[in-house]
Amino acid sequence: MPEVSIIVPVYNAEQALDRCISSILNQEYRDIELILMDDGSKDGSASICDSYAEKDSRVKVVHKENSGVSDTRNQGIERATGKYIQFLDADDWITSDSTKMLVRTAEETDADLVVGEFYRVVGDHLSRKGSIESDRVLTQQEYAEFMKLSPADYYYGVIWNKLYRKEILDTYQIRMDSGISFCEDFIFNLEYVLHCKRIAPLNLPVYYYVKTEGSLVSQNMSLKRLYDMKTSVYQYYDSFFRNVLDEAEYRKERPGIAAFLVSAATDEFTIPFVPGTKKVGEEKLSFYSSDRHVLSNAVYDLNKLYEHLLHTVALKHELSLNEVKVFSAIRAIGSVSSLKELADRSGVGETHVLAALQVLATKPLIRVSFAPLSASIMTDRGAGLMHDLDHAEADFETMCLEGLNETDREAFLENVSHVLNHIRTALSQ
Repeated sequence: MPEVSIIVPVYNAEQALDRCISSILNQEYRDIELILMDDGSKDGSASICDSYAEKDSRVKVVHKENSGVSDTRNQGIERATGKYIQFLDADDWITSDSTKMLVRTAEETDADLVVGEFYRVVGDHLSRKGSIESDRVLTQQEYAEFMKLSPADYYYGVIWNKLYRKEILDTYQIRMDSGISFCEDFIFNLEYVLHCKRIAPLNLPVYYYVKTEGSLVSQNMSLKRLYDMKTSVYQYYDSFFRNVLDEAEYRKERPGIAAFLVSAATDEFTIPFVPGTKKVGEEKLSFYSSDRHVLSNAVYDLNKLYEHLLHTVALKHELSLNEVKVFSAIRAIGSVSSLKELADRSGVGETHVLAALQVLATKPLIRVSFAPLSASIMTDRGAGLMHDLDHAEADFETMCLEGLNETDREAFLENVSHVLNHIRTALSQ
């Protein structure tokens, strides 16, 4: 059985569907099943789904009569065989390490729910969105306190930035309410969190959410009906806190809980030229492939792969790639005594090394002094970063050796060691 079942409801999504499916099948994490739930599409979506199923055995396609997104997701949950459940909307896509990082966080923290950050995409611009800055595992009550601060934030309400345990969904028969068309995701999450003991925020964007037209107001819904629907959802929200808090705490917190009624669902804004907003693609490292000069290109490609993995570490810890490289170099050297040595090991220019040292010291992740230069890692502060660097190095080796059997791996590593010995000899002369 696959470790993760990824469920995508599909309805007339032919314009964006290839991007969505490709982002799933090209995940660094491979142990998945993709369940494409075709909800009676009238365009070319059905044939697109079938074409992927023909090429990849991990893809399951279900063609069904149109019944709405909630019922479609529920049918997907019933068919899922994975330990974990991940949801996508067909208009959106995920980062290449999305499933890997969600699963890794769940496994390392024994969390019942993992909640990631996301990119909000408008046109050809995007911005990073999150809500909980802490990276420690939260109790149900602690998570509820964060949610109460911003109850209508997409971060809490949507299902596509989260990883769920199938066992919890089935044990408590948690499903989407197909009878409502407003905040059904939010209600689903409230019910799920009631059965969670450990919730892990993942301070890393894992999803690209494409803002589309179709809000309740834009559909000419009357303010009275909108208020009635929100009042109905508030009953779920209020009931959630009655279950999470004891009676005294509930009475104390009720005014804040009631603020949900005047909160509007928000994912904030993505506006060009505003700090934090980038063109789509700028959030990733650039890569230019070439088939010429095999060995020199191999060096380039390997370096880019390693930088890609370090880039994820940098995003998670809100550092630049250069800062992570310098931290990694300090870790490797152990006792830094010269700027030149640190620049040489990190591959970062001396001027940028100095800037990185200042940031790392301010965090503080390192201890640093100048004249003479001395830098060392602050073990307690840097433990999380070192842990993620260990993962990056392990992922690098796994990705380099993917597809090789044990015999071929041993032969490959032996040949690499042989080549490196020649290189070191040449450089030392």
